[in-house]
Amino acid sequence: MNDFALSIICLFATLAIYFLNKRLYRRWHKLLMMPLVMTPMVLVALLLVTHISWQDYISDNRWLLWLLGPATLAFAVPVYENLAIIRRHWLSLSAGVITATGVAVCSSVWLARLLTLPEEIQRSLAVRSITTPFALAAAKQLGGQPDLVALFVVITGVFGMAVGDLLFIRLAVKQGMAKGAGLGAASHGAGTAKAYEMGQQEGVVSSLVMMLSGVVTVIIAPAIGHLMWATL
Repeated sequence: MNDFALSIICLFATLAIYFLNKRLYRRWHKLLMMPLVMTPMVLVALLLVTHISWQDYISDNRWLLWLLGPATLAFAVPVYENLAIIRRHWLSLSAGVITATGVAVCSSVWLARLLTLPEEIQRSLAVRSITTPFALAAAKQLGGQPDLVALFVVITGVFGMAVGDLLFIRLAVKQGMAKGAGLGAASHGAGTAKAYEMGQQEGVVSSLVMMLSGVVTVIIAPAIGHLMWATL
């Protein structure tokens, strides 16, 4: 099979599995049926069965990763449509973004050090709580490994979607804005999708916090690298 034919097959297989998974998830709203969980599992199994290497697969589907950027920016539309909420709560949102960014980075790196994980994994984990396009940009400055970064981002998003409701109940968090901010800051795009399921206000706040957290992390990535690893 030539490279072009393999590229077309991989592309259509990826799209077909994803859209079928979305239909199944709408019918059976279970964690294992989520597209972020089941689609990668099916694709990995497919690659193992067909003996297609990961390098060949990702080279043929790399433009799908590029679409993450425009998809993330699309979250700005509902934010723009709800500017009144943002103006009314700009101070608390700003404080939340700064706090969430600091906690996410420090907790990830310090826990990785506690478990004596390699430095490359530490640097990749540092940006796990922001959405993939921002995480990859920040990881370049930190020296993280792109494939590990993408994996950690997906795991973080799925975990946040799975346990978010339970944590809000346990912590007695009832305000919609607080739920949206928590999901956006901790679980990026996946958390934002969950927030929109809760309500419009939760989704808007989650979108804003997700984007601001990503921008802040990319901007301060050099400082993070200096503070976390300069003395190692």
